[in-house]
Amino acid sequence: MYDPSLLKSMILDKSLKFGDFMLASGKKATFYLDCRQITLDSVGAKLIGEGILDLLRQDKMLPKAVGGMSIGADPITAAVITVAAYEGIPMKGFMVRKQSKDHGTGQFVEGPLAAGDHVVIVEDVVTTGGSSLEAIEKVEAVGAVVNGVIAIIDRLEGGAEAFHAKGYSLRSLFTIRDFI
Repeated sequence: MYDPSLLKSMILDKSLKFGDFMLASGKKATFYLDCRQITLDSVGAKLIGEGILDLLRQDKMLPKAVGGMSIGADPITAAVITVAAYEGIPMKGFMVRKQSKDHGTGQFVEGPLAAGDHVVIVEDVVTTGGSSLEAIEKVEAVGAVVNGVIAIIDRLEGGAEAFHAKGYSLRSLFTIRDFI
């Protein structure tokens, strides 16, 4: 059973750092959320999987797959599909590479994703939404249908608006207001 208060406590204790940071978006920030401290923790991963699966259940139709931009989304994907399996819900995962491999199949999207599959992009922290928008572009290029984005934390710095402008929704387990 998902316990948002425990996940929030873990994020406050292990993930939230204060100082001067450069974010992936190129923005400077006085705080940083290192969610890998939670997504790569067994209890944290379980809570994230349960929380995101709860959000997915609110949809009229569960997606066939979840995934997102490697490396941040990989443990989130694994957590969601593992919790789904324990609950008897069939769900696949996929990973999106920033660059295609120069060997093997040379794909940007890895995993059992098929054209026509309805999917949700997962993300640890959304600032401007740039990496998830890049993942969406690559996933749609293989014929999947993106139903939206779910993040652990929305920094409330324009990501939701960027997704909305492209026709996608953003949901999150928390926003930065839950912590600061």
